[in-house]
Amino acid sequence: MNAEIIAVGSELLLGQIANTNAQFLSQQLAALGINVYFHTVVGDNASRLEQAVKIAQTRADLVIFTGGLGPTKDDLTKETIARLLGRRLVTDEEAMRAIEAFFARTNRPMTENNKKQALILEGAAVLKNEHGMAPGMALTVDGITYMLLPGPPKEMQPMFTKYGAAFLRGAFSLFERIESRVLRFFGIGESALEAAIADLIDAQSNPTIAPLANDGEVTLRLTAKHRDQAEAKRLLDEAEAAILTRVGRYCYGYNDETLFTKTLARLKERGWTIASAESLTGGLFLEQLTALPGASQVVQGGVVCYTNGVKEQVLGIPRPLLEAEGAVSEPCARLLAENVRAMCDADIGISFTGVAGPDPLEGHPPGTVYVGIAMRGRDTVVHRLTLSGTRDAIRTRTAKYGCFFLLEMLAAGR
Repeated sequence: MNAEIIAVGSELLLGQIANTNAQFLSQQLAALGINVYFHTVVGDNASRLEQAVKIAQTRADLVIFTGGLGPTKDDLTKETIARLLGRRLVTDEEAMRAIEAFFARTNRPMTENNKKQALILEGAAVLKNEHGMAPGMALTVDGITYMLLPGPPKEMQPMFTKYGAAFLRGAFSLFERIESRVLRFFGIGESALEAAIADLIDAQSNPTIAPLANDGEVTLRLTAKHRDQAEAKRLLDEAEAAILTRVGRYCYGYNDETLFTKTLARLKERGWTIASAESLTGGLFLEQLTALPGASQVVQGGVVCYTNGVKEQVLGIPRPLLEAEGAVSEPCARLLAENVRAMCDADIGISFTGVAGPDPLEGHPPGTVYVGIAMRGRDTVVHRLTLSGTRDAIRTRTAKYGCFFLLEMLAAGR
């Protein structure tokens, strides 16, 4: 079963809002075992919407529309679909009563155009709108099912979850499920990761393996399809095991986990605290960590030591060291981590010093970075990195590397 999602609204094409409806519906349809092969966005224009529907009719068994069910003249989805399918628009009395009740309850006059929201395609199954006024609808004509949903996510999402999904299960006797799992990697580039598992990607069928790079990280989305959910999980487990045998050291988490959520969780499990000394990252590491609930159980504090004066006067880095080795150096990173740990009485001190760019510093090119980690009961470790990219990219990746190195040390210390 193949589906196409058509979002209607000029505001989407103008970039005024993001098409989160398509994302939500794709996730929901995948769980039902329905393939989504196309997303289409059309403005509030009847002729262009007609063209989009005619194209969808050639390649989809299910076409889902979001938006264009409201009371104004530019809400034209129902009218366009009715004309294409040769169906009349008729008033759904239950929806009309609900609309009238809303205006009476809010003590507002009901204008004539609001009656338009109660119109449905003749013969369609009605999908109740319990969070707005315009009902959704679904009907099948000439082997193609059309489902019309409102545009506001607060109306569309509960409508589909409660009524739309149930309609599709009944209409298509859906048994097959699609199960997905995302593996998250850091410290390895997309091309290197793909090269390591190239034969697995070439041989993929069920489950499929889809790589995606973003913000210095790489993800692999594994997708399995099977009528038996347990069997789909077994297929995913098998594919994951084959992948991790080769690149497991770079895998830090699953699905919606991030390096920062994972780091916070590991520190909480240990009951350990952390403090940071940040030069080139300017507090970015702690900002990301303290943005998460529960950070107060872990974070002791930190120092943004952007200048040598602060490194010397606040964190006790000797001036001779700064003059001889420089702030961008292994000895400086080591002392920063150790001293901030002692100053904040934390179990872990982490430091970031380096060159974000765009200009060189102390003779070092942009992307030269040192990350120091001083852990209670362990020898201090300093990692030297050579990163590329924009100033923001270098700073962001540096903070993420801090998490990655922390996770490695925490795992090794079990």
